Amino acid sequence: MVTTIQVNDKMLLLLKKLKEELQAKSYEEAIEQMVIEKSVQKAKSKSMAGSLKKYLKRGETTKDIIKELQNERRKSDRF
Repeated sequence: MVTTIQVNDKMLLLLKKLKEELQAKSYEEAIEQMVIEKSVQKAKSKSMAGSLKKYLKRGETTKDIIKELQNERRKSDRF
């Protein structure tokens, strides 16, 4: 089934540029590649589990970091 959509001139220029950049054969292929890429990025960024590991010092835990941040906050709340 083929469907026609209407887009304004600005969107047409963006689609042409996208098609060129992705070296797609058609606008449909360009849009499909973009949607798939965005879906993959979203799936990868969904979970933040373990994201602090790269900032931890050896032997330090996330609880240590939270305590440190709370202490800093208490200090900055003082007049």
